[in-house]
Amino acid sequence: MTIKHEIKSQLAKLLATEDLVVEHRKVETAEFNVQTRVLTLPLWDKASENVIDMLVSHEVGHALYTPDEDWWEEYEIHPSFVNIVEDARIEKLMKRRYDGISKTFYKGYTELHNDDFFQVKKKNISEMILADRVNLHYKIGTYYDIPFSGEERFFLNKIDLCETFEDTLKAAKALYDYCLAEEQRKEKEEIEDFSNFDLELDEDGDSERPMTGTRSEAVDTDSEGDDDGDVDDDGEKQEEAEITVDTHVGGHEGVTEVSAETVESLDEALRNLTNEGARENVYLELPKLDVDRVIIPNEEIHQKCHERLVEAQKKAEEQEKKKLVVDQRHWDYYDQYGMKKYLDETEKDFANFKKSAQKEVNYLVKEFECKKSASAYARATTSRTGVLDTTKLHTYKYNEDLFKKVSVIPEGKNHGLVFILDWSGSMSHVMMDTIKQLYNLMWFCKKVQIPFDVYAFTTSYPKTDRDETGYAAPLYEAKDNMMVVENQFSLMNLFTSQTRIKELNEQMLNIFRIVGGYRDYTARDLTPFGLELSGTPLNETIVALHDLIPQFQAKTKVEKVNCVILTDGEGYQLSYHRTVNRSLMGESYFGRGNYGEGCILRNRKTGKTYNCGYQYHDFTKMLLRNISDELTNVNFVGIRIMDGRDAKHFVQMNSEDYNSPEVEKTMQQWRKTKTLILEDVGYKVYLGLSSSAVGNDAEFEVKEDASKADIKRAFTKSLKNKKMNKKILSKFIEMVA
Repeated sequence: MTIKHEIKSQLAKLLATEDLVVEHRKVETAEFNVQTRVLTLPLWDKASENVIDMLVSHEVGHALYTPDEDWWEEYEIHPSFVNIVEDARIEKLMKRRYDGISKTFYKGYTELHNDDFFQVKKKNISEMILADRVNLHYKIGTYYDIPFSGEERFFLNKIDLCETFEDTLKAAKALYDYCLAEEQRKEKEEIEDFSNFDLELDEDGDSERPMTGTRSEAVDTDSEGDDDGDVDDDGEKQEEAEITVDTHVGGHEGVTEVSAETVESLDEALRNLTNEGARENVYLELPKLDVDRVIIPNEEIHQKCHERLVEAQKKAEEQEKKKLVVDQRHWDYYDQYGMKKYLDETEKDFANFKKSAQKEVNYLVKEFECKKSASAYARATTSRTGVLDTTKLHTYKYNEDLFKKVSVIPEGKNHGLVFILDWSGSMSHVMMDTIKQLYNLMWFCKKVQIPFDVYAFTTSYPKTDRDETGYAAPLYEAKDNMMVVENQFSLMNLFTSQTRIKELNEQMLNIFRIVGGYRDYTARDLTPFGLELSGTPLNETIVALHDLIPQFQAKTKVEKVNCVILTDGEGYQLSYHRTVNRSLMGESYFGRGNYGEGCILRNRKTGKTYNCGYQYHDFTKMLLRNISDELTNVNFVGIRIMDGRDAKHFVQMNSEDYNSPEVEKTMQQWRKTKTLILEDVGYKVYLGLSSSAVGNDAEFEVKEDASKADIKRAFTKSLKNKKMNKKILSKFIEMVA
């Protein structure tokens, strides 16, 4: 039902021509807050599409045209009368505003009447009070004949002329006074009929009095008495019997109560359209993070890396100078000799990788320039100049187009790239391969002068600012129903295009060494405190991107941004802040609620709402759709690195049907190429890569004494890797260009 609610919310906003906040809650009647502009609609889960459309249109009419006024202080009118006239007025104005909405009201009220929501099928409508007939006239009068006298039609004309809420109140007052007078006249006639009624005596001389609307009392008509009352058989005085009428409405005494039954019947019937067992919706919002406190600056990170590297080099040199005898114990061996060897080898490996990567980088550049030119050509326009083309003059007898033409190629939007790297513990076995892919893209960006930033999300980096309790200070001001982002969350700015090329290479080498140390215990001392692999705050990162990407655009002056997220899994769903009441202790505290059914993310900027879903991947997908709707000039690209056994689960969780033919078709692609390309699954494009293949070199390498079979296998493997890389990279370049 959430999808229906979202559709009806959009309908309400379109009709109101305003970014109303629409909420679907467990309430009996619709409400509209004029100050906050929040339209609250009941959960009409049992209603048809026609009825819901009519009810939404009706409530939008109230939101647009019914003011928030305390009219009851000036006008002594039963609220049902104001409702009747105001409903007629606002629906008239809505029909005037939208030509096609008359059909919506016709279909909706027809269904309500067929289901006897007004409770009139077993009643004689002509005997109902004028207010009820007026209400039926404006709701079902287009196809159902409602009787009116000539005098009564005066009120229809008066209501038809209502344009303002003040007109409504005056017409409602006139209608109320008329109905009240009619009720008083009928009651007076009943009293007169009662007083003229001949009481008959029974055989014992007792009299019987018929039952009145309020009470019945035995009256002795033959007894004599004084002014103070009659005396009964026992000589005691008896109070004179009184005929009483229930007299109360709106706090005014002595006035016969009169109200419109059809209004009350409709309200009661509409309450039955809601599902009492439905869970209350919880409308959540994202916090606005202090991004400057979330981001760990590039300079701070690499200062730590440099200091740790200097310490490791110094320690290795001292050990080498002492020329100590090699201790056979594991730790001493690495402390004395392993570090220097590791530093030398990783520097050599990095240089070799950089050299070999140039082929791939050049391929990226070539693809980029070709696609960029093709895109520009597709947008080009040709126009005539008004200057004669002398080369065409000889064709003047059969060709009228003798003028020179000029091609106008509009400038494309300049692009920027933001890379988000998963710095979690589960990435340890694929981190080096991921870093190599990242470096290829960074070198490409440098070569074609595309600005970029690389961030790694973590929960391990130490926070310097603390609150009074000693914990990391909050990143935002928490409020009820606001999603929680833990204070430990950080984004480490590992690289930026603003760094000079020489310094950038040094930074890349440092990270290359640190990442290599995750698989080689030799390099344990190279990892600075805070750069250890941690949890997976992926969802927190997406929240931060709402402010980080606009900040990046402002800094680099780029118009279009491609945000690439490299990860191997999902993060935990975010909880939300809420006030918890302790019923037993009579106090409340600011706690947390866990997301679940009925949790809906609301974006006040776009006016859209999103169902939070049930699974981890559903939650992340929801956050991605939300940020994509808000930042329309940003493409979000996911790169998922996974083992072969996880591929099918990855495809299924991004499919509407686990067993659909598309799943098997995609899996065939995976078995053949070890790659997956999924589109519009939260990410604009989601690329799946095999962890076993992502870091393999595409170069053709064989041993000197290799057999023909070995050479064939190596050659085939090389071709497959090249094909895989080109396919993935071409898809990426297509988006950037």
